[in-house]
Amino acid sequence: MAAFFFGTKEGVYPMTSTGWTQTTYDEAFESTLASLRKRRLDDPGFTAADARGILRHLYVQEGNDQGGRGGYQDAMLSGMIHAHERFLSEWDGEAGSPGTRPEG
Repeated sequence: MAAFFFGTKEGVYPMTSTGWTQTTYDEAFESTLASLRKRRLDDPGFTAADARGILRHLYVQEGNDQGGRGGYQDAMLSGMIHAHERFLSEWDGEAGSPGTRPEG
């Protein structure tokens, strides 16, 4: 039986033969969500409409899989899509009208 390993800042750990999919998804989700949150704070011109436009593009990319993207790219794309959806849900759920900026 083949052994699979994944690395983190803390070290290298054994992984099941399908665990890499969840790890890939989690990494894509967390890094995308962090990037979106940072951009919102740092870029006054970044709007919810901008994030929705990126999300629409990701949906199109998800549908363009005629050649077979493979499990790694599917997991990464799913993580990115879900991060955008979470980000927009958080933004729209804040007090005030959807798409408002936090004070400060």
